[in-house]
Amino acid sequence: MESEQYVSPVLAAGSIGIVFAALFAILAAEHPAASRLRSFLTGHGQKAMFAVAATAMAGSLYYSEYVGFTPCDLCWYQRIAMYPLAILLGVTVVSRGRLAPKYLVTLAGIGLLISIYHYQLELFPNQAQICTGSAVSCTVRFVEEFGFVSIPFMAGASFLTILLLQAAEWRVRYLEARGL
Repeated sequence: MESEQYVSPVLAAGSIGIVFAALFAILAAEHPAASRLRSFLTGHGQKAMFAVAATAMAGSLYYSEYVGFTPCDLCWYQRIAMYPLAILLGVTVVSRGRLAPKYLVTLAGIGLLISIYHYQLELFPNQAQICTGSAVSCTVRFVEEFGFVSIPFMAGASFLTILLLQAAEWRVRYLEARGL
């Protein structure tokens, strides 16, 4: 599809950029701008996680429903981890509540592990694999941006970002408890 050539680079760059932004959120706690960063993470951390999960969910639906890429087995497993995150975080944002970190970390951690396995299958396709039952092989790369960003890479970046944002929230709480 024609739109895919424009959407994929944006999603690829966004997936890389959001990981770096989340890493900065963790590492910049002693930076002079730390108070603004702390207040943002304290009040809006789960909103940021929701934005990441919702974008990942929308991106996967775009690729399968609009562009026509058939998801492989591992893509489905990654969706099984991402979609509940997006829905739970969406409900949490709308209800102005808090989603317990144990759910975030569990779903994002499992999704990240699946994404890592899937990505390495794409890099090294000549190995035994668990993805043999679907119509599409897990080694097929529908998207390849910047020479290394694929759909499992973007999914993994989303899961990693959610985990990093949760770690940043924990760090903020730790620093606030210490009076820093």
